[in-house]
Parts: sequence; structure tokens; C-alpha cells
Amino acid sequence: MTTASLAIVVHILSAVLWVGGMFFAHQVLRPVAVQQFEPPQRLKLWTQVFRRFFPWVWVCILLLPLSGYWMVFSLFGGMANVGLHIHLMQGLGWLMILLFLHLYFAPFRRLKEAVVTEQWPEAGKRLNQIRLIVGINLSLGLLVIAIAAGGRYL
Repeated sequence: MTTASLAIVVHILSAVLWVGGMFFAHQVLRPVAVQQFEPPQRLKLWTQVFRRFFPWVWVCILLLPLSGYWMVFSLFGGMANVGLHIHLMQGLGWLMILLFLHLYFAPFRRLKEAVVTEQWPEAGKRLNQIRLIVGINLSLGLLVIAIAAGGRYL
């Protein structure tokens, strides 16, 4: 496998893991499985789900820019030589990363604290913030995938 092939594989797998994980959490786990629990159990479950998923997101937000910029500068000779779709992916990708950083260091931190101290209304408020941010990031991620798949044909 060439370095370029490895970079593409790492880039695509990182995007699939992050966006697929958000899709599963937002569209499958939340509306089906989680609604059967009372708020304290639901909030504890979400805290554990996020604790297992977010380390993977950290890996993805490290690998996506590294692999993407490696491809841009090694294969295409820099940002001046790539199409609009690459610039759109880059901009939307950084927006997604910034949203995740906010989610992780603000609402998620407060969710964990509220669950530990059993402040269920506060924990519910923080979970709703996380749900909103994940919904936005999921939409952005799906848009980035669509741009990646068909952008160069525009």
C-alpha cells in the first residue's frame, strides 16, 4: 500500500467512524433504546456511551486533518491546486472540530458533573445541549461526505 493509499484509507475511515457514530447515537440509540429508561438511568447511560465514543472522536479529529493536509500538500502541491470541494471540506471539517471541542469541554463536562452529583434537571439540560450539537455536527458531517463523494464532479 502506498503512502497516498494509506492516507486516503485513514481519512475515509476516520470520517466514517465519527459521522457513523453520531448517526447511530442520534438516530438509533436515542429514540429507541434510551427512551425506555427513567431520566437518571438514561443520563448515566449517555455519560457512559460518550465516555466510550469520545476517545474515538479524538483520534478522528487528529487523523482527519493530518491525513487531509498530507494529501493536499504531498499529492496536489498545496491548497492553491485543489478544487472548491476540498476547501469546503476543510472549512466544514474545522467547524465540526470546533463544535466537538465546545461539546467536550463545556456541556459534556457539566453533564458528567451533574450525573455524579445527581442533579438530574441540570444533567438533562446538558444532554439536550449535546444532542443539539451532535445533530448539527451530524448534518455537517453528512454534507462533507456528500461533497467528498461528488464535489470534484461539480
